[in-house]
Amino acid sequence: MSQQTTPDAQFMNQAIMLATENVLSGVGGPFGAVVVRDGNILATGTNEVTKSNDPTAHAEVVAIRNACRIIGSFKLDGCVIYTSCEPCPMCLAAIYWARCEAIFYGNSAAEAAKIGFDDQFFYEELSRSHTDRQLPIKQCMSQEAWVSFEAWEKSPLKIQY
Repeated sequence: MSQQTTPDAQFMNQAIMLATENVLSGVGGPFGAVVVRDGNILATGTNEVTKSNDPTAHAEVVAIRNACRIIGSFKLDGCVIYTSCEPCPMCLAAIYWARCEAIFYGNSAAEAAKIGFDDQFFYEELSRSHTDRQLPIKQCMSQEAWVSFEAWEKSPLKIQY
C-alpha cells in the first residue's frame, strides 16, 4: 500500500468546483468528489440524488462507481479520494469497501449540518443495538438463508473481496 497522506490542493479544488457547479446548475446538492491515482484524476462524481431519484447517488459513491467502471475493477487500490465534504456513513463505508488508501475532505459533517445535511442521526442510529433502533431490524430465516453462504463457500467461481 502506497498510502498518500498529504493532500494536493489541485484535487481538493476540483472537488470543491464540482460541488459548486452542481449547485449552480441546479443538478443536485453541494457535494463533489475526485478519485485520484498516481497523481492523476481517475474519475469524478457529484451529488445526483435528486437528478437520478437515487438516495445512494452521493458524490463519493458516484465517483467510486465511475472510477471502478473506468479501471474495470471493484477495488480502487492505490487511489485516494478528495471530497468537498466529510463523507456520510454510507459514503465512508463505500470508500472502505473500494479499498481507497486515503480520504481528504473540505467541509466537516458539522458544517454540513448547518445547511441542512445532518448525518448525526445515522451515526447515532448505527451505534445502537438492533432492538434500540427506530427502524425495525430483525433476523429471520437464518437457516434458510445459510444456503447462499454455503454456495459461496463451495463456489469455484467466487472472487474474494
